[in-house]
Amino acid sequence: MRALVIHHDHITSPGAVGERLVDRRYDLVMHQVVEADRFGAPDVETEFPQPTDFDVVVAMGAPWSAYDHVRIGSWVLPELDLLRRADESGVPVLGVCFGGQLLALAHGGAVARSPAPELGWTEVVSDDETLVRSGPWFEWHYDRWHLPAAATEIARNSQSSQAFVLGRNLAVQFHPEMTPTILAGWIDAGGAEDIADFKVDADALLHETWDRDAENRIRAHRLVDGFLDRVATRSAAPVA
Repeated sequence: MRALVIHHDHITSPGAVGERLVDRRYDLVMHQVVEADRFGAPDVETEFPQPTDFDVVVAMGAPWSAYDHVRIGSWVLPELDLLRRADESGVPVLGVCFGGQLLALAHGGAVARSPAPELGWTEVVSDDETLVRSGPWFEWHYDRWHLPAAATEIARNSQSSQAFVLGRNLAVQFHPEMTPTILAGWIDAGGAEDIADFKVDADALLHETWDRDAENRIRAHRLVDGFLDRVATRSAAPVA
């Protein structure tokens, strides 16, 4: 079995999510959208693979806004088309943070700036503990989605919707893939300055992430299991 992993920058890896996919005997095919030398100018051209060549698609996070077409319209619009074609063909999609926001846009929802960012380990309340567990998940986002009409929200907090299911698609606003290595990369790429503006200490956040690493990997693996065993086997959503 093959999983297409769309990682939008050179820093983020599939982390704990990728680990579990490999455990479940998926071969990971990585498609990087923006190379390191274009990180500051991400309006690149990329040719996405055909979603029907894969059993699962995973759309990862990104440091840009899904609605900023001046910066990333060159590839975000083709990626939205990929997600729609995956849905039409019954290919399951897991969308993480930015990837989840793209799923919302692809299926008739919207994405806009949040009243306040969520940065760090944040409590999430779930309606379905066997799919998305309540409790602390790692968050780093400034935007939030508005649900597509056909979506079923399954998790939230006071700041934003945190997870929804639509057909064979699962979107999560948080980062189940998070590892200390991923976070260190974000911090080194300018994230420390970004979060300092909101009184978040990068060193303290990295130490907390090390402390939570083992528990988070277990929770992330269970989320991937729920996606593969329950969402990926659902009936496909009606075409919007």
